Amino acid sequence: MNLPNKLTVFRIVLIPLFAIILMVPINLWGGSDMLPTTHLIAALIFIAASLTDTLDGQIARRQHLVTNFGKFADPLADKLLVMTALIYFVQFGWVPAWMVAVIVIRELAVTGLRTLIVENNGQVMAAAMPGKIKTTTQMLAITFFLLHNFGFATIGIPFAQIMLWIAVFFTVYSGIEYFWKARFVFADGLK
Repeated sequence: MNLPNKLTVFRIVLIPLFAIILMVPINLWGGSDMLPTTHLIAALIFIAASLTDTLDGQIARRQHLVTNFGKFADPLADKLLVMTALIYFVQFGWVPAWMVAVIVIRELAVTGLRTLIVENNGQVMAAAMPGKIKTTTQMLAITFFLLHNFGFATIGIPFAQIMLWIAVFFTVYSGIEYFWKARFVFADGLK
């Protein structure tokens, strides 16, 4: 197994650890208004996982180590990580369920579409800029929700919430764009 694939597997292993940490209330510093230790640890795990996503893709492209496993597992790991965080955030009352539903439905629909494209022509459509913006804003939103808008809360800016709204917009936009570019997959069914 090459290094990018090992990083992807490491990210997948971090997902249950991330979920377990979010289930266990820990606050080493005390005080109800402070950032709970649980959320800080979860944020560090999430940041580490997010960085491995960036790193594995760069290494795979630079060293020509792109594999079918990587093409499948890398985006799947991203989706599982983001969905796990957002589902917890609904439970915590931080995020409305409809936003998470929009993101989850888009991710599942695009994953299904990617599978159809691979089956029809053996190629994977590369992520376009709106999809990259979606991913970046999702990662920023989740990180700052976990950090309770650290740095922004003191000046009254709900940074995590703003990033989530931008993420939802680009989730919808990039999903529509992806389906539009892949409409050839449905051409046979429409005849």
